[in-house]
Amino acid sequence: MRLRCLAAFLFLALVPVHVNAQQASPVVLHAARLLQVDTGAIVQPGEILVEGNLIRAVGTSVEHPTGAKIIDLGNTTLMPGLIDAHVHLFLHPGAEDLQTVIESVPWRTILAEQAAKDDVMAGFTAERDMGTEGAGSADTAVRNAINRGLISGPRLRISGNAIDILGGHEDANRYNPAQHVLSNADYANSAEQIVEVMREQHKEGSDFAKIYETGPDRMVDGVLQTPYQYSAAQLTAAVQEAHRLGGFVGVHAMGEPGTLYAAQAGVASIDHATHLSDETVRLMKEKGIFAVPTFTIFDYFAHHRDTQDQAAAEAEMLDYKIKEFKKQVAAGVPFAVGSDVGPFPHGTQARELTLMVQYGMKPLAALQADMINGAKLLDWEGHIGELKAGYYADIIAVPGNPLDDISTCEHVSFVMKNGKVLREP
Repeated sequence: MRLRCLAAFLFLALVPVHVNAQQASPVVLHAARLLQVDTGAIVQPGEILVEGNLIRAVGTSVEHPTGAKIIDLGNTTLMPGLIDAHVHLFLHPGAEDLQTVIESVPWRTILAEQAAKDDVMAGFTAERDMGTEGAGSADTAVRNAINRGLISGPRLRISGNAIDILGGHEDANRYNPAQHVLSNADYANSAEQIVEVMREQHKEGSDFAKIYETGPDRMVDGVLQTPYQYSAAQLTAAVQEAHRLGGFVGVHAMGEPGTLYAAQAGVASIDHATHLSDETVRLMKEKGIFAVPTFTIFDYFAHHRDTQDQAAAEAEMLDYKIKEFKKQVAAGVPFAVGSDVGPFPHGTQARELTLMVQYGMKPLAALQADMINGAKLLDWEGHIGELKAGYYADIIAVPGNPLDDISTCEHVSFVMKNGKVLREP
């Protein structure tokens, strides 16, 4: 009898808690406008019927079931939840290299929980965490706690640590070698080691692999210099392994030839993507590889460095990046939206949309890159990123019309994730 009771207890302990306890009754959201992001159509007024964690109907007027809760959001625009395809939940403003050495992983995990809450309250209902910067698989715990409804945060795709070569972009290169300061990434110096590391990370809960493909970066006589780290063949091995595991590869790659090698290998995204050759652009368009510009981090560092020389170097890089971005937009490069938030405050990263429009994109194109392409990149296409019946009820409201003023996305007033209201005016 005792054994049976113990077995029953263990079984119940392993049963997952339901994701985000749902509203007890249907909810009808009403606002002055609703954006259909796939077409750019503005529906006036806009209503959405939510039942459980799903959208059931969208239009100028929807059914109001008996007992439904009506939420009137006034002069706002209803939109799908925002998607940030490049975040670092385990970083906060300050010297990133020092915080990864001084702060314990348990402490950084607590801060990551707070960062996740800040992001979702700002309207980011889905995110891709691009490396814990030395915290290993601690992001698995954060993702699982969110999924079980224990803490508040976005839907997450996570990578654990990024993958890097010895002496590479995220290695502890500036420290006394005798101290054996650990890298912020997992070492892999060959295709075989990349696969081995990916399998270990997958075992610990990763959804995808983040790989450093270029670095360090500097401008020399107006030209970007960014050495590559892995060959196209090595990245191809990573992509093949990711597909076997049911995931994908996203790379940190600033410029050539690393960006070309990444495109040849068929990665899912090239993050930062400051310089792309004509051949790289061709391959990205052919294979549907997304560029994730991450303007906000460059803009932040151009104004927040310890010395004027450092700030000037960042500003030069940003100016170069803007010129190249305009070329990429004209060439039809596929884009997703990622901010690289972490080194700057979580919850403020909607500025990425503002900067992408400022530097050459149309507001609708930026929103489509964020929501539609973001859903594809995070492998949630058909589930999030649009306001359609059968999609998850990840919904936000912003003042005014974002097609007229994209910066309204920096002022989200209402957030619903998975049918649960997290923020109301």
